[in-house]
Order: sequence, then C-alpha cells, then structure tokens
Amino acid sequence: MKHLRLVPILAFVAVFAAACGSSDSAPKSVPSDAIAVVGSDTISKDEYNQVLNQAKRSYAAQKKPFPKAGTQVYGALRAQVIKFLVERSEYSQKAKDLGVKVTDKDVEDRLSQVKQQYFVNPPGQKPASKSQIDQRYNAQLKAQGLTDQDVKDGIRAQLLREKLYNEVTKDVKVSDDDAKKYYDDHKQQYQQPGQPESRTVRHILVKNEALALSIYNQLKQGGDFTKLARKYSIDPSKSSGGLLTVCKEKTVSCPLKTVAPFEKTAFALKTHEISKPVHTQFGWHVIQALAPVKAATKSGSVPFDQVKPAIKQQLVQQKKQDEMTSWWNDQKKKFAKTTAYQTGYEPPATSTTQNTTT
Repeated sequence: MKHLRLVPILAFVAVFAAACGSSDSAPKSVPSDAIAVVGSDTISKDEYNQVLNQAKRSYAAQKKPFPKAGTQVYGALRAQVIKFLVERSEYSQKAKDLGVKVTDKDVEDRLSQVKQQYFVNPPGQKPASKSQIDQRYNAQLKAQGLTDQDVKDGIRAQLLREKLYNEVTKDVKVSDDDAKKYYDDHKQQYQQPGQPESRTVRHILVKNEALALSIYNQLKQGGDFTKLARKYSIDPSKSSGGLLTVCKEKTVSCPLKTVAPFEKTAFALKTHEISKPVHTQFGWHVIQALAPVKAATKSGSVPFDQVKPAIKQQLVQQKKQDEMTSWWNDQKKKFAKTTAYQTGYEPPATSTTQNTTT
C-alpha cells in the first residue's frame, strides 16, 4: 500500500465536465467567470479552483508547503492545471464526436481492480475482507488529501483516454510479411547461442559411504527421493529435492559443470535409473537421471515462426502508438484554432506536436 500513489495516477483531477461536440468555427469570447473556451466547451473558474484546491489538499496531507503565488513553482503548477483542464475538455469533445462513452459501471469496475491490486493481504495470508480493503483505501485517500470522488473522476478520465485510443487504433494491423521483414532487418536480435549436452538429474550428497549406501538401498525399496534429500543431503540443492541440470560445458545459460566422476555417471544412467554411491572430492553422491540426455545444439538464428507472434505484437503496439500520436497532433492543431484564454490564464507557448499515450 505504501507504494500506491493516487495523485500521479490522477494527474490533476476534478469534476469531469460534460462537453458538447467540437466546432471548427473561431473561438467565442471568454466569459468573465471562465478561464478558457475550448471549441464549444467553456472551462469555468470553479473547475480551475477545484483542481487547484485538490492540489492544495494533497500538499497539506503530505505536510508540504503549498507554493506561494508569484513564485516560479506556483506558476508551473498553475500552468499544469490549465493544461490539464484544456486537454480534458479536448478529449471529452473528441470522445463525444466518436461515440466513446465511459459508464459508472466502467469506473466502479476499474476502482475494484485498483483496490484488489493494492489493498489486499499478501499471498499466504487470510484474504482481506471487503471492510478491511475499504478501510485501507480510505486511509490512503486521507494520507494523500484525496476524496473518493477525486479517484473516480481520475479513473473516468483515464478510461476515456484508453477507449479513445482503442477507437482510433482499432483498424491497425500487422501482416505476416511485415513481421518477416522486421525479422530479416533485425536478425542480430534473434540469435541463439549453441548449447552443450545437458541432462536433468537429482542427487543426494553425504559425507560417508555407509550413509550413501543406506540411502541408495532405501531408494531402491521405494523411498521418497525428495524427502531423503531434504533430510540427509549437504548440498544446497537439497531444498529442491536435489534437482540439478548438469552440462558437459559451462555456458551462461547452463552454468553448472560438475566434477568428472559425477558427470560420467549422470550422463551414463538410463532415464529414472538410480546410481550406486559415487565418490567425488565433495563426498558421496546418489544420483538419479530424470530425463534423457538433451543433445547439444549449434548457435544460429531463432526460427521466424517461434518469434513471429512476439514481433507482430511489438509492431502492432508501435503502429498504434504512431497512429494515436498522429491523430492527436491533428486534433490539437484544430483545437488551437478554436481555443481562447481569459486574460491572465494564457499558458506558456508550447508545441502542439507532442507525444500522447493512454
């Protein structure tokens, strides 16, 4: 819970205002009780004050002094609030144009997911009750100076952007040919090193031969290998029942190359066969082969069919991001022609060609 930060998630969230469709006409004059006119929407000073007051509550909850009016920090915060309100209005208007809606149920479902992600008990503990989860959630709201409505409004804005993104990018597709071209152009990314001969085994290591023989006899009579390994083995692998993957050569992906007597026995056993005690410099081993010997492989390219799904997913995400960025930059340019600010609320000059994500 201590890692949950609702303020960054919500940016600066106030009441999510309903908006009418956008217009391509010149902006009308800004009313005295408003800070801006964006397309066909008017952003009131009350909305501006609501967001600013929310920021003040958050500062107070964190025991931080709120920036003083006239300072550079206050100016930056003020500009951020105005930018947030303008973009919220723009997104709202475009959502209506495209028939994109967020229902109360959508918001409640997402809030439930947030609560289940951050406010439940850790694995292995008794599940937290709904009352406990709600208490923790409310305590976190208080700690950050937020209200439940603040969170819901933030979720609504987030969902609206997600749905707009999905609507704008719904026709983006990547063909097998696109994926193959990417694979051919980036083959260095899909190289796999050669692998030495290897085998999965398990073993029990003890200090003396007599104990090793006793364990061997117990295993031959049906004893539980895992239980005996955990009880007697002095090797760190005892926690996993003695499980090891041994290799004939040491590599990054197969770092375990055992001493010669162990290796010779491990690779000579039939699958599931248990060895008689094997002596090495570490003590006495009882070894069981769990799988056939895995043949060595040569280095080379990972076959295209193995990586095609991952490549297509990567390319789809990139094409969607590019599509959304291009679309949003076009919308920002159009809105710039139909946006006017109240004197004293003009934002610093910025470029309209900025990246946009969901």
